[in-house]
Amino acid sequence: MSRHSAIHAAMCRVCAEACDRCVAECSKHDHDHCQRCAEACRRCAETCRQMAAAMA
Repeated sequence: MSRHSAIHAAMCRVCAEACDRCVAECSKHDHDHCQRCAEACRRCAETCRQMAAAMA
């Protein structure tokens, strides 16, 4: 990011996709730790999308 890499936006999109997949899985479970994980991944995915958009 600090070097303004040409693949920065793509890496952020991949990170968001990984987070979305984690949300999908963890959301299926009623355990408190799974729900906390899903929420953290939701926030991470949103941040990654914002970073990707900022570099476009």
